[in-house]
Amino acid sequence: MALFKARKPAGKPGEWFYCLRHKRAEEGPDCPSKDRFGPYATRAEAEHAMETAADRNHAWDTDPRWGDEEDKPSPSGETN
Repeated sequence: MALFKARKPAGKPGEWFYCLRHKRAEEGPDCPSKDRFGPYATRAEAEHAMETAADRNHAWDTDPRWGDEEDKPSPSGETN
């Protein structure tokens, strides 16, 4: 007897997701949320999910408000 029931993926039909396992846009919640990005309003948005994620990662990595640890001042006020 199983201790846990398999849960149905959360989401609504008509929403689009990018499935990381299948590497494609899929309508509705077919795969578990751990394997997908979304929801997206359109198929086209879901198809470009990896590019959107890469753009956001690049923006985060190059944001001047966030620096590497060696550039941050120490508690005594000195920079490392």
